[in-house]
Amino acid sequence: MDLLKINTAGSVDDGKSTLIGRLLYDNGALTKEQEDLIKKKTEEKGLSDLDFSVITDGLIAEREQGITIDVAHIYFSTPERKFIIADSPGHVEYTRNMVTGASNSEVSIILIDARKGLLEQTYRHYFINRLLRQSHILFCINKMDLVDYDEKVFQNISRQINNMLEQYPKQDQEIAIIPVSSLKGDNIVYKSDNMPFYKGKTLSELLHTIGKTQSEHFDFRMDIQQVLHVQNEEFTDYRAYAGRIISGSISLGDTIIVLPSGKKSKVQEIRKYKTTYEKAEQGQSIQIRLSDDIDISRGSMLIKENKDFLINKDILADLVWLDEQKATLSGKYGIQAGARMGVCKLHEIHYIIPPEDPSAKFEASEISMNEISEVNIKLASPLYLDKYEDNKMNGAFILIDMQTNNTVAVGFVK
Repeated sequence: MDLLKINTAGSVDDGKSTLIGRLLYDNGALTKEQEDLIKKKTEEKGLSDLDFSVITDGLIAEREQGITIDVAHIYFSTPERKFIIADSPGHVEYTRNMVTGASNSEVSIILIDARKGLLEQTYRHYFINRLLRQSHILFCINKMDLVDYDEKVFQNISRQINNMLEQYPKQDQEIAIIPVSSLKGDNIVYKSDNMPFYKGKTLSELLHTIGKTQSEHFDFRMDIQQVLHVQNEEFTDYRAYAGRIISGSISLGDTIIVLPSGKKSKVQEIRKYKTTYEKAEQGQSIQIRLSDDIDISRGSMLIKENKDFLINKDILADLVWLDEQKATLSGKYGIQAGARMGVCKLHEIHYIIPPEDPSAKFEASEISMNEISEVNIKLASPLYLDKYEDNKMNGAFILIDMQTNNTVAVGFVK
């Protein structure tokens, strides 16, 4: 049974938490205790419809305010598939949380209030999903019950969405637009009798049919996190390199190249604890033995094919600024990608990109929180990064304030 990672995003009070609760409830994925909690909270509030938001709004303060203030992760399964949902906040000032939720997801659900249409956050969320090269985006036009399930409302908002999409160059994305009512359950799991004009699949049907992204075609990248030297009765003069495969795969006998030295060797053994393997793939944490003794340390990278851009110290990137302290030209930051860490300087700010109108780029000498910009970054030493569009798993990085240790930005190499 495969796993699908989902991110939900929208503006404040668009009904994300209720949608997730309804999705779980109608799929029979809630425990009896959770169902009892829903009924109890619904009675306490004197509501006529079940209050599903209590499933995701886990903090007392959140429930009292009726808003989500952090990324909540929900795990559930059906007989056909397992799911992890990241429920991101709706506030503009929590855009950084949305980036966190979407960066680890394979499909994004963007909610739109049928009474309001597209808002600034809608444009921002879609733009971030484009930066993250999200392959599946589902726009749910929610609260259709509050506009009497009016087909014209659905068509009008659908046009707004299509107009937004046309502002950008074509990208390999699958887009769906679904009219739903999370509160009443229309088109979440069960087909709605209130909207016969909609002939497409329900949200649940789409989530069950979206295919997994295949990682085989990505180039092999492995972060070295630890060098193991073992000498005991079971392992004599044992030397291996432990780390996580960022992308691609590796097999016994493959020739690898070590960065930064550029030296080559062959894979002699692939191991995890006491189990050995013929092959290992993306996401696996393993240890590798090589046929030659090479100077390798934490922060090194194993690859199969050397490419000049991996050792670049001059990076062009899209940057999402996450910190209240503004970014300024020539500012020095820590930079990290996987187990690789270094120091960098913000060399140039080319322009700020307004998500609501990406063609209206403007020049700036600083970057404020939640602003998205194109920048040039100079590294003290290479981090072996790919272009994000070529390899998502090895094309992103974070910037760190070296005084506070705060994560201040996330970047995507262009």
